[in-house]
Amino acid sequence: MQYLVDFLENKEVQTCQIYEHLKCSPDELNFLKMMTKEYVIGNVDIVVSDILIKLFGDKNYAHLKHLSVVKELIEQGWIVQNSFLNSKIVDVSNLELLNSSVTLSSAFLKLLEEGTLEVVLPDVTPYADHLEYLKDQFYRIELYQKFTQTKHGATESSPSLGRLKNKLELLESRISERLKVTQNDIIVESIFKENELNPKEQLIFLALLKEEYAGEFESLRDMNTLISLISMDDYEKIKNRSLLEEGSKLIENMIIDYDEMLSTFGGVTRSFFISEEILQKIMHPNKEKKSKKIKLDMLIGEQELFELIDPKTNLDDVILHPKTKEVLDNLLKQIDKSVVKLLREWGIKERRSGIDAKVILYGPPGTGKTMTALSLAKSMKKRVLSFDCSKILSKYVGESEKNVRNIFDTYKELCKKTKSEPLLLLNEADQFLSARSTDSGASADKMHNQMQNIFLEQIERFDGLLIATTNLLETIDPAFSRRFDYKIAFEKPDFAQRVLLWKKLLPDNAPYEEGFDVEK
Repeated sequence: MQYLVDFLENKEVQTCQIYEHLKCSPDELNFLKMMTKEYVIGNVDIVVSDILIKLFGDKNYAHLKHLSVVKELIEQGWIVQNSFLNSKIVDVSNLELLNSSVTLSSAFLKLLEEGTLEVVLPDVTPYADHLEYLKDQFYRIELYQKFTQTKHGATESSPSLGRLKNKLELLESRISERLKVTQNDIIVESIFKENELNPKEQLIFLALLKEEYAGEFESLRDMNTLISLISMDDYEKIKNRSLLEEGSKLIENMIIDYDEMLSTFGGVTRSFFISEEILQKIMHPNKEKKSKKIKLDMLIGEQELFELIDPKTNLDDVILHPKTKEVLDNLLKQIDKSVVKLLREWGIKERRSGIDAKVILYGPPGTGKTMTALSLAKSMKKRVLSFDCSKILSKYVGESEKNVRNIFDTYKELCKKTKSEPLLLLNEADQFLSARSTDSGASADKMHNQMQNIFLEQIERFDGLLIATTNLLETIDPAFSRRFDYKIAFEKPDFAQRVLLWKKLLPDNAPYEEGFDVEK
């Protein structure tokens, strides 16, 4: 505390050790000295008039002539006016300051403690990992927050703003220099390059990431706070709103998302956050699948409707007719993420809709429909929620219809809780898809038709990946057939495919009869 003691005890304040940093007039220095004396004895918030009267007296209102001293010290950032209003100091009259409360700024207190305001920059060394990189970037966000708070009450020429600008420029330059000599991949920088984010979009992303790591009050999630962080004035605030609106790159590319909620005053506010997939990629690059798997496994264990399957095979493991294989390959291409992204850009798909497809696999039993469904899921890196359609029928009136709704409601609930989108597999769905009865007299037929109508409605509203398997396409109700995007036929394997099946299934090391040949 040598600088503090020196400042208080030095009779000639102009000769104190921190004088060169202050750049103040004698009256301003004396005001600061008096406030510092009050501060060290426990008086933090001080009324301006009290200090002025102690320094200059109130005879002939002498203290009023020195109100400009207070205004200048606020402008320089050495003291702070305690006010609920965010008026710029240039717009505040001198008399408004007379009975206001002021306190020493954090910058001045730091100067008293350390004797300097110079930024301690990291050495120009390669980043060891992304956490070291984020430490610098989060400090940068903190400086931007201070800059945002300071600019509300200061002019553009304010020394306090100038000091913060200088700190930011030095830090940003140092981060850039360290990135140039870093050989290992920094995940956040890769995301910036991959999505071609501009500097302001990068700042928004980093601010939200800081909240994910260390946010306590979540103030940086607020739309207005984020816009203020990247804007110098009101005009820029209006211009920069587009960076957080629908159709913006950050939202369109599903890098960030938002929740809408009612504010205290009855309006609707947006709270932004980084999407789960991106966040897991940054925080736990090697644990993403495992963490989701555990959560989904736990929820599946709490219900009896679905069976959770982790596919083991991909399409290359399934022996299929060449035409069927070609259709499936085309299906995978059409539901690829890059294609979906392009459809969003063109306005064909809504921004919040993900990959969706409704597929019927039909053909005789034993032709590989279920295995193909699981292999499709594996190729799309999806887990499978399988439903046994025989469980749907109930002898109780209205129970079957309730069960149909429960399938889709439970699926949506699981997706929401796990923030994942597993493939929904409806195995042996003949009873769902068969033609509806025209006999209006039988109560059983009425119940069956009602169940199918509900199923038809749920299929229409379903958003995601759904595969239904059935043995006979001829019996499918035309209304259902129209709701499915793809209808893929499975035929019994011909001779060439049977040979491939035997070769794939027969073990290499098993003892065979001499001269044994699969093709014969």
